[in-house]
Amino acid sequence: MNPYLQEQVKNPTKFLNNLCDRECSYWTKRGEKMALKLFKDMSQRVPAYKKFLKENKINPNKIKTFEDVSRIPTVSKDNYLKKYSLEDLCWDGNFDKSSWVISSTSGSTGDPFYFPRTKEQDLLYSLTAELYLITNFSINKKSTLYIDAFPMGPWIGGLFTYQAIQHIADRSKYNLSIITTSIDKNEILKAIQRFGDMFDQIILGSYGPFTKDVLEEGSNRGINWKKYDIKFVFSAEAFSETFRDYVLETVGKAGAFECTLNHYGTVDLGTMAYETPLAIKIRRLALNNKNFYYKLFGDTKKLPTLCQYLPEHFYFQKNEKGGLICSSYSGIPLFRYDLKDNGDVISFEEMKTIFKGNNLDFADIRKDKHIPEHSFWEIPFVFVFERGDLSVSFYAFQVYPEAIRIVLLSKDMVHRVTGKFTMIVDFDSKMNQKLNIHIELSEIENSSTELIDVLRKRITESLIENNSEYRKTYKEKGKLIEPVIVLHKYEDLEHFKPGIKQKWCKDK
Repeated sequence: MNPYLQEQVKNPTKFLNNLCDRECSYWTKRGEKMALKLFKDMSQRVPAYKKFLKENKINPNKIKTFEDVSRIPTVSKDNYLKKYSLEDLCWDGNFDKSSWVISSTSGSTGDPFYFPRTKEQDLLYSLTAELYLITNFSINKKSTLYIDAFPMGPWIGGLFTYQAIQHIADRSKYNLSIITTSIDKNEILKAIQRFGDMFDQIILGSYGPFTKDVLEEGSNRGINWKKYDIKFVFSAEAFSETFRDYVLETVGKAGAFECTLNHYGTVDLGTMAYETPLAIKIRRLALNNKNFYYKLFGDTKKLPTLCQYLPEHFYFQKNEKGGLICSSYSGIPLFRYDLKDNGDVISFEEMKTIFKGNNLDFADIRKDKHIPEHSFWEIPFVFVFERGDLSVSFYAFQVYPEAIRIVLLSKDMVHRVTGKFTMIVDFDSKMNQKLNIHIELSEIENSSTELIDVLRKRITESLIENNSEYRKTYKEKGKLIEPVIVLHKYEDLEHFKPGIKQKWCKDK
């Protein structure tokens, strides 16, 4: 077990006070201590990791300090999780002798991968959730209904959230209730209409685009959102500050960004970090200051999600290729695990230095009325971009090229299109997400309504067949999430310039 967790769960209020009082170096040292202990524990108790170290000629007895850790190769799905048996990946090789909650990936790039989750992980997320439910949403002062509108089933979001909220309610004296509607808009709206007047506040936990659908459907049914005190917990994908403002304005909370937060999590490790009010404020400042934006996020047009994290729970590092790696105790313990996410880590001291270098006063940020004093913590930041050339994030799940390639390379299509395409997620005038697929015609083919209709139908069928999350969302939204097919002439210079590597996914 994580050496710090048990005591923290017993007394979250004391831990919250420590977060407010301790300086950044304190948390960094605890994170390094946890990571080094995790390595030692895994090298002794995880059969797969013993083999991995031996195959990479790493003698664990020579790893004595945290600085030695940088010599250890990273693990990934390909070189570790898929290489060894599930039994060998677990503590002491025990899978069938333990109790698990098992979640799966969507299987978009092949067979789903299953991740067993322990009670410890549920407790860890419950601690994280309790901290932000106090700081952002004052559950210690307000009766609260949490609407768990994340998908249920084998995916992590819905059940993981339910268990965390239930743990908080069981061990505390908060007036906290939960209803598990999953992604059923009718049930969500009925819950709000039935119980909205019975609680001081409602927290809606769901994916960003789905939240927008719920709000708009409710308005169409005559629900006055401003009548209720509604706040939001998001997960699974980045969104713009324009989107955040749209949601807040809809419920009568214009500018109150502390009433929202987004998670950074994976099925592999669970919820690793989240947007604190401080992180949201910094993100919003960056959008209005180009130099500050560049110093934070580099030369990119895609706005990342900026979060803070506790290093003693999840220790983030950046690998040499610009990706994020993370170490944490979990059902499948993972040390220096390559998340395959692009991003970076910024220490609290580094953040203050970036502020100073851009003539911004970091002390002033504490005066913002939307940053509660007890949420200002000297813990590091992590930012993550949606994956670039590997997939696009659409309605909170990943869409990979494979499902489209299957269609374009079928026998009756191979002479009509080249097989090259580019996926771009965009928004229409009503702020609905659209999956645009730009497809290159063969040299002898011309664009036609007939071909567009055929491709849209068959790509939709392929996505339904090969992507379980798309399949589930399609049952809810139907044709609204069917792809928009855009045909381009052969060697179109914008998307299919000859002589360069094809970009399967692009930013808007």
